[in-house]
Amino acid sequence: MKHNNPVRDKSYLFAVSIVKLYQELKKQNEFELARQILKSGTSVGANIEEAMGAQTKKDFFTKITIAYKEARETKYWLRLLAATGYLSQEKSNLLLTDNEELLKLLGTIQKTLRHKQKS
Repeated sequence: MKHNNPVRDKSYLFAVSIVKLYQELKKQNEFELARQILKSGTSVGANIEEAMGAQTKKDFFTKITIAYKEARETKYWLRLLAATGYLSQEKSNLLLTDNEELLKLLGTIQKTLRHKQKS
């Protein structure tokens, strides 16, 4: 039986969008920023996936925290790409909205885990 996992599903779809953005940036001959956004944007989902297979609660928390940090970095690159004209405002808004949803989900998971550790 397959279980839905909103943060895993959203991060995967976000990574697909980032890969497509990477391909667009390469067509514009922007390789360095393209590489940066590809690394951080796809790392979010990869770390969430690793967290799903964590051996301990501490390992799970660590991977979720890394995913959160990668999402923050991706937010920076998206803002920079929009400010420098490599990314349209419309596309930027869509990706930043998706990114913000991931940040909220990951932040909530972190807070929940911290609260459980204190209990």
